[in-house]
Amino acid sequence: MELISLSALDLSLAALLVVALAVLTVWARMGLGRSLLIAGARTVIQLLLVGLILQTLFDHAQLGWVALMAVIMLAVAGYEVMARQQRRFAGLWGYGIGAVTMFISAFAVTVLALTTMVGPTPWWEPQYAIPLLGMLLGNTMTGIALGLDRLTQTVWRERRTIEGRLAMGASWSEAVTTMRREAARSGLMPTINAMAAAGIVSLPGMMTGQILAGAPPVEAVKYQILIMFLITAGTGFGTLGAVWFASRRLFDTRERLRLDRLKAGRHT
Repeated sequence: MELISLSALDLSLAALLVVALAVLTVWARMGLGRSLLIAGARTVIQLLLVGLILQTLFDHAQLGWVALMAVIMLAVAGYEVMARQQRRFAGLWGYGIGAVTMFISAFAVTVLALTTMVGPTPWWEPQYAIPLLGMLLGNTMTGIALGLDRLTQTVWRERRTIEGRLAMGASWSEAVTTMRREAARSGLMPTINAMAAAGIVSLPGMMTGQILAGAPPVEAVKYQILIMFLITAGTGFGTLGAVWFASRRLFDTRERLRLDRLKAGRHT
């Protein structure tokens, strides 16, 4: 089955739908028209740039260039984790917790999948490595951001309860056990919901893209199952690790609650 190419006119017609929606929101005084138009413009510019970069990367596949692309993706994802929190850690900790845990979880799962499950030659083939890493980083980023935001917000709100537990002789870990559990649950819930609804409520993006490109539906399903399991593992390990490290950072060596290590984010 031959892939149907899209023309500039096709994309323009789709863009008109977004413009119409923006006009409707302006008429309804929702204050979203400008945001919709800017987001649409950014989508076009960013995806076209990424398309050109990936095409060049595919044509000149070298491990160094693939690694550089992966590092840039990780750096941007680490910034997004930090920016999405209403209360984040001050200094490099605000960036480092998210970036390090994403590196450990998403990169490890991606390398494992490329070397043992997908098995391209070479194993870092950019056609497989970059899209796979991108899907894992995107979902892991969301899980970690949700988990950290829930943790810091809850600890700030329940600080008197935590200090009371510490005064009663509880360790730092015991004092925030319930907060840590709920934060990890918050980070994992979107991924669990996506797995539960896959194939019944929604058709996942990778599977849909492969089918549109002409791949046999059964092969597309197998790839989607693999991807969803990898995303779940990467998101789960990353969220649990980030929540644990963040919890530990909230206490000093004398097990005192240190809320001075947090600062208000731009959305507070």
